[in-house]
Amino acid sequence: MKYFVSIFLFLFGGVCLAQETFVLKSKFLKTVDSSLVYKPANYTVGKAYPTVFLLHGHNANFRSWSKLADLQKLADEYNFIVVCPDGLVKSWYINSPSNSGWQFESFFIKELLPEISKKYSVAKDRLFITGASMGGHGAMSLFLRYPDLFRSAGSTSGVLNLRYSGFKKTTIADLLGPYSDDNKAFDEYSVVNLLENIKGSNKEIIFDCGTEDYLYIANKKFREKCDELKIKATYIAQPGAHTGGYWSKTLPVHFKFFADLANR
Repeated sequence: MKYFVSIFLFLFGGVCLAQETFVLKSKFLKTVDSSLVYKPANYTVGKAYPTVFLLHGHNANFRSWSKLADLQKLADEYNFIVVCPDGLVKSWYINSPSNSGWQFESFFIKELLPEISKKYSVAKDRLFITGASMGGHGAMSLFLRYPDLFRSAGSTSGVLNLRYSGFKKTTIADLLGPYSDDNKAFDEYSVVNLLENIKGSNKEIIFDCGTEDYLYIANKKFREKCDELKIKATYIAQPGAHTGGYWSKTLPVHFKFFADLANR
C-alpha cells in the first residue's frame, strides 16, 4: 500500500493554510483513491482533533463538497480535521458481493482510516461521518456496521433504503445484481435494516431530508424505525429538494451537532 500527499498553500485572512490531497493505492479497489483533507488553522502535531469524514453523492468526486461549502471555515470554527474521500463516482461505499475490485467498505476500514490516523493527529474516540445522497447511505452504512469506531453519523438527503433509489436498476445493480423484489441484497445493504446494530446503545445520529426530495418517504420511514427501536436520532424535515443548494444549507447543522457531541 502506497500513498502520497500533495499540499496546496493559500492565504485566508492573512494566515497561510494547507489543503492536502491524500492519494492512496488500495488492494481492495481497481484504482487509487484520493481524499481532500482540511486541518484547522491552529493544527498542532501531537494534539488529537475530532475528525469528520464527509462522503459525496453519486456522479461526484472528492472535491465536490468543497464546491458546496467552505470546509476550511468549518474546520477552523469547530477545530475539526475534515476528510473528503473519493467514492469513485458510483461505489455506494460498500463491498460488492459480486465484484472483487469494488470493496469500498474494506478499503475505508482497513486502509483509509488507519492511514489517515497515522498521517494526522486524529482523536480516535471522536470520529464522525456524514454525507449526501449516496454519501448519506455510505455514512450510515459504515457507522452502523462499525458503531464502535464512530462517535456519531449523519445523512442529508440520504438513500437510506436502496429500493427507493433512482439507480437501483443501474449502478446499484452493477454491485448487488439485477434489481428485483427477490434480490434480498437490496434489503441486506439498506441502512434502514441495520439500525438494530445500535439498538440499546447511547449512539446518537442526525439526518435530514427536504420535503420535495424524492427520498423524503424513505427518510421518513427511517425515522419511524429509529422511533420503534428508541434510537437517539435528530431528524429534520424541511422545505427542499435533492440539490447541492439544500446540502450547502444542511451541512453546517451536522457539524454543529458533531461539535456538541465532541465537547461533552
